[in-house]
Amino acid sequence: MTSERSEADTVAYSVENGIAWVKFNRPEKRNCMSPQLNRQMMRVLDELEYDDSVGVLVLTGEGTAWSAGMDLKEYFRENEAKGLGAVRQAQSEAYGWWRRLRWYQKPTIAMVNGWCFGGGYGPLHACDLAFAADDAQFGLSEINWGILPGGGATKVATNLMPMRKAMYHAMMGENIDGTTAAEWGLINEAHPADALRERVTEVANVLLEKNPVALKATKDAVRRVMEMTYDNAEDYLIRAQEAANSFDNDGRKEGIKQFIDDKTYKPGLGSYDRTQQG
Repeated sequence: MTSERSEADTVAYSVENGIAWVKFNRPEKRNCMSPQLNRQMMRVLDELEYDDSVGVLVLTGEGTAWSAGMDLKEYFRENEAKGLGAVRQAQSEAYGWWRRLRWYQKPTIAMVNGWCFGGGYGPLHACDLAFAADDAQFGLSEINWGILPGGGATKVATNLMPMRKAMYHAMMGENIDGTTAAEWGLINEAHPADALRERVTEVANVLLEKNPVALKATKDAVRRVMEMTYDNAEDYLIRAQEAANSFDNDGRKEGIKQFIDDKTYKPGLGSYDRTQQG
């Protein structure tokens, strides 16, 4: 049904108990990303980002794949036939929503239920956390058909994996399974496929208990300081903490009160009780 699927139908989502389950919805194409899907992903991210019923966003795939990368026919061949302008527009639409996801207001989790190839590394890296089925397949296969891993994929590999692993992964063009991807640092954890959603739900529920202002500040801090010197990072984090305190000082004060005065909470054993915050 590739020709019948509407642009709006390339992405599906539902919201359950504070978790937005967002799915690439081109199972007949192993959820390859197309210009249509990229535009729809931006609309979905827009719709959910400030929805008060959503506390965590999980990105997964319909069917047997997470995303097999970019649709070679629609994203590459058809756009190249239209000229440089069409190519640049398609790139902007894809990179745009990946960038949006990297700095998203809510915590984000990649739930990799199957294939994750090439261009799929962009949104994989954009999510804050990543969990996969232990038999999921990850691959930078571009070298096998004569190009380099573009679209940020090479940067993703070097950001997430040690240099020797990244070099091997990019140069050899061999797939690795979810278990190996976890060992190499590409994802957080791998689990049996039938236990994957349960584990992701467990993690999402922990995140739902955290202070959302602190979560957003923490997400941004981790990504920003990775490319800073220690002194610059130290200064940035001081200013970021001041900014977060000015925006939600009541939350910080309530957490300290429950720890020091009420003795009802221990920081290493969970979050403070946000229901007590005035």
